[in-house]
Amino acid sequence: MLAWLPDGRPADVYSAPCPSRQVLDRIADKWTALIVGCLSTGTKRYSEIRHAIDGISEKMLTQTLRSLERDGLLTRATHPTVPAKVEYTLTGLGQTLGVPLAAIRDWAEVHINEVNDARARYDGEP
Repeated sequence: MLAWLPDGRPADVYSAPCPSRQVLDRIADKWTALIVGCLSTGTKRYSEIRHAIDGISEKMLTQTLRSLERDGLLTRATHPTVPAKVEYTLTGLGQTLGVPLAAIRDWAEVHINEVNDARARYDGEP
């Protein structure tokens, strides 16, 4: 189903000025795919997300979580405890990304050997 922009134009990710391209940038990011996957099983604390996603820095995790919250894909809840307890949960909109991003993550795992073989051939490795 095609979305229409406030000015009456249809959304078109192939058009450079279309704001849908910003959304594509967000969902095509590897950290977004991994965070959405992590949260697809339920609410998690910051430390649980960081532990689940090997290799993500605190800075990248914080930046990505903020961007996902700004885009309406997750909510951040702070509980008044000492220290403060912060939890992240996918919104309904964020949950709609679960299936397509899972398919991409699965594709990457299934086809990694073929991709690596193609890279080696391209690079002229034996």
